[in-house]
Amino acid sequence: MTSHAERRAAVQRERAAALAERLDTLLQLRGDERVLDVGAGTGAFAFAIAAHVREVVAVEVDEALAERARADAPPNVEVVVADAEDLPFERASFDLGGTLRMLHHTRRPEQVIAELARITRPGGIILVVDQLAPVDPLEAFELSRFERARDPTTTRILSDSDLRGLFDSNGLTLRRQEFDREPRDLDWYIDLAGCEGEDRNLIRNLAPTGYEALVGWYVLAR
Repeated sequence: MTSHAERRAAVQRERAAALAERLDTLLQLRGDERVLDVGAGTGAFAFAIAAHVREVVAVEVDEALAERARADAPPNVEVVVADAEDLPFERASFDLGGTLRMLHHTRRPEQVIAELARITRPGGIILVVDQLAPVDPLEAFELSRFERARDPTTTRILSDSDLRGLFDSNGLTLRRQEFDREPRDLDWYIDLAGCEGEDRNLIRNLAPTGYEALVGWYVLAR
């Protein structure tokens, strides 16, 4: 079976054009920005925005994912191995900070948002994209249980109100929000995590009925 990093990179390539188009619609860029991609994985956000800005620093804690990102990175993207909860950058040193689908993989999402607010200059922009939990507590529990079983790096899926609370506590102003419903083929989704054998059937049985992902896109002013 191909490695986790290779599977992530393959999905990233398939979605690259759509992501670049989405970012172009959401963000009004001048072209001289310095951008930080936090929890970069294999570089989806960093690569999609690189052609439209001066410089991108992509931060990823997993060395295998970081190495895979370096292999494909354009010249103006630097990949750094670091912890999203303790970024090695000075205050207000970036024009734009973003995190794409990684908050539910960190133990302290509140610290990641605080770090994004710290490293983004006043007047800069922060982009947060992540899967959202349902409002109903039982449904939210069942979703997080399934996602953790499929991928043990998952911590907890946050709700829209959870995220808004984190934004407010860091003095961030919501400029724009969008919500997408993403139907997911369960077999493909489980394959993406590399689940095999008996575990695969157990995980499949934990999937919420009619499983689909609700994804929130938030553009925030620092």
